[in-house]
Amino acid sequence: MTDKPALEFWFEFASTYSYPAAMRVEEVAGAAGVSVVWRPFLLGPIFQSQGWDNSPFNIYPAKGAYMWRDMERVCEAQAIPFQRPTAFPRNGLLAARVSFACAEEPWSPAFVRSVYAANFAEDMDISDMGVIGALLAGQGQAPEPILEVAQSPENKEALKNQTMQAKENGLFGAPSFVVGEELFWGNDRLEQAVEWATR
Repeated sequence: MTDKPALEFWFEFASTYSYPAAMRVEEVAGAAGVSVVWRPFLLGPIFQSQGWDNSPFNIYPAKGAYMWRDMERVCEAQAIPFQRPTAFPRNGLLAARVSFACAEEPWSPAFVRSVYAANFAEDMDISDMGVIGALLAGQGQAPEPILEVAQSPENKEALKNQTMQAKENGLFGAPSFVVGEELFWGNDRLEQAVEWATR
């Protein structure tokens, strides 16, 4: 058993700010001796419960315009590539199912980062099974059996349950970081969440 503090990283593949968070969470947490638990979930059902049928960045144009410029600044500061997707938000359901099914695999974080890069740096359709299969192959994995497990009724239901858990835990957006019962929302709260985990 280990007493190493843990941080839960809750992410949604359609979420813009989850992209830079996913690219740096392991480095920031690791430097402080904090482990990361990767938690994919779906924002769609949570947004629907709030009365939204689309991303708030599309519903409120001024907010969206600010977000895209801010993403350019954030990614430039972090030295990660960024290209505004031609479709937003992209459907991340398949990627989330794969990520959930493989959450315990050592290559899973690298797969998650590759999906984000495909969407927000290469403008690829991450809802396409061929794209996700190629990203799995890029991690040295055979895509077909993983995709089969990811699309199984059991895995689909388990991801739904994780999304319900997120809602019950008070999550309303992504990225979110949970330390014990403390919730931190947003890429810019990562350092604060890590610091809290080390208390």
